[in-house]
Amino acid sequence: MALIRRIALAALALAAVLPAQAMAQAASCSAPATVDRPKAEGPSKAEPRRLLPIGSYTLALSWSPQFCSTARGPVHAFQCGGKSARFGFILHGLWPDGVGPTWPQYCRSADILPRAVIRDNLCMTPSAQLLQNEWARHGTCMATKPELYFNLGRAFYASIRYPDMNALSRRPTLTVAQFAEAFAKVNRTIKPHMLRVTTTRGNWLSELWICLDKQMDFARCPANKRGANPASLLRIEPGPVMPRAGPAARPARAAPAPGKPRIEPARRPGLRLDLDPKVQPLPGDGAR
Repeated sequence: MALIRRIALAALALAAVLPAQAMAQAASCSAPATVDRPKAEGPSKAEPRRLLPIGSYTLALSWSPQFCSTARGPVHAFQCGGKSARFGFILHGLWPDGVGPTWPQYCRSADILPRAVIRDNLCMTPSAQLLQNEWARHGTCMATKPELYFNLGRAFYASIRYPDMNALSRRPTLTVAQFAEAFAKVNRTIKPHMLRVTTTRGNWLSELWICLDKQMDFARCPANKRGANPASLLRIEPGPVMPRAGPAARPARAAPAPGKPRIEPARRPGLRLDLDPKVQPLPGDGAR
């Protein structure tokens, strides 16, 4: 089955199992009636096209209050102006990783995103230019249509829960490891070793990277995906008061009748993502 169909099925499957109380990371967001038209993006000498096998994935979440503490200019007005939206974590992107330290990028040429696609995703990734960059640089290595790429990212983004970030920001001795533990505590399928934290100068929280394996299940981060030292102190720029939702409660299981075995629910089969020949070459086809 081609990757296009697998991505569509994955997005539908994730959306079907999302709990109703999953916490969005926008305290408020109303997409504008008109959206900016981004500039085309493509490979360059500094960032060349790379056609490589995909070995894993990264879901990259950016802490918007930290970005907005230094962002300037009208280009960031939607994300940082506070008039149409207020954000906590936003989705920086869903990135394909390589088998080693180098990742595939700019696998195909990318048209300018349709305005409808931009509008549909601005409350997740509040920048038309960033959406264009993510599609051109990463999405073209995963799907042949931007709608499929962003639908999959949005399904993962909507499935994530977050600890009380403002409470954590008030802890003077918070470490990177403690933050990872707090994040994992409210996400049953994520463990601290599946996370990498990145910081700015002064140890301010910048991004949280969640590692996924080739089947797009949360997984231990590879050794080459480095982040801040777990023992280092972490500072968090306070953000807006977010709607709260704890982990979905597990339904109580009734004890089986005497002599009858307990029936366990079937596990969701792992999603296998094969490289789509229309997206990037399969290993051994002679491409460079």
